[in-house]
Amino acid sequence: MALLLLVLFFSSLNVGSASASAGESLSTPKSNLIQYWNKEVRNNNHAIAKPAFLLSKASPLSAVDSARFSELAAENALSSQFLAFCASANLFCFPDSSPNLEELLTHTGAFADASGWVQSGIFFRESMLKKGKVLPMPDIKDKMPKRSFLPRSISSKLPFSTSKVSELKKIFHVDDNSTVETMIVKALSECESAPSPGETKQCVGSAEDMIDFAISVLGKNIVARSTENFKGSKQNIMIGSVEGINGGKVTQIVSCHQTLFPYLLYHCHSVPKVRVYEVDILDPNSKAKINHGVASCHMHTSDSNPNQAELTIASGPGQIKACHWVVENHLIWTIADLLSS
Repeated sequence: MALLLLVLFFSSLNVGSASASAGESLSTPKSNLIQYWNKEVRNNNHAIAKPAFLLSKASPLSAVDSARFSELAAENALSSQFLAFCASANLFCFPDSSPNLEELLTHTGAFADASGWVQSGIFFRESMLKKGKVLPMPDIKDKMPKRSFLPRSISSKLPFSTSKVSELKKIFHVDDNSTVETMIVKALSECESAPSPGETKQCVGSAEDMIDFAISVLGKNIVARSTENFKGSKQNIMIGSVEGINGGKVTQIVSCHQTLFPYLLYHCHSVPKVRVYEVDILDPNSKAKINHGVASCHMHTSDSNPNQAELTIASGPGQIKACHWVVENHLIWTIADLLSS
């Protein structure tokens, strides 16, 4: 059986490899993403580099394969190249073989365990973000399978709604009543759920779609921010240098969280009245820098409904209710800081 799969995989790599004519100019998805960033994003602070985090999630497809699979998607024929598509595009196509898929599906959030209980130590007071302070860090390690975005030229041609689950199941060879079907339906249902009052939300399966959504909320002068790694998780850490983004002012952000799906999918939503900090995270014993984290501190409003963990920290309306770390491989978008003249 394994030999048969390998034969099918390598033979499928040659199918349509000549779909691009000899004179046709093609670009890789990563090159296209860089071009899109340069075209759409207008940072007033030109010292800000293109987000390495976002580029690292770009599709690894070659220019030729990207064009070929895009053509197949347009013809509703991707299913015929399932193995090649999954391997080349770095997708999560055999989830039923993953031992912790059930646990991932019952995860209710970045800081919740499989039972739905919120980890202790998740939320902390803004006053703790001072150099030299020592505090416990929760588990911020990304538990999701490693996947890449699809190029928008492909993702825009794929069905994406609960009414078209059968079409998605055909593309990704999903069995009826399987855990994978549950995974797909759960993600689509979350994406189709109504936003909270005053909230704007969207699920994005391409980096270009994420950029567009961030721009629609914040404008073109934006920057993506993410925590560098998961070092410091589940242990005490020391706060090093602290930078308040946008001068430490309360502002609006776009927050993007991973959602379990065959390709990399993020649920992005607007979050009002937040203060954002970038923080050097140190080992409390050696004082060596082990991470560079992003923390967001949310304002308590009269209509907000903090959970019990937040209530232990929250103060009155109009004040910061709680801060938390942005976990590994999640990210937030803010308006870019201006260069001082």
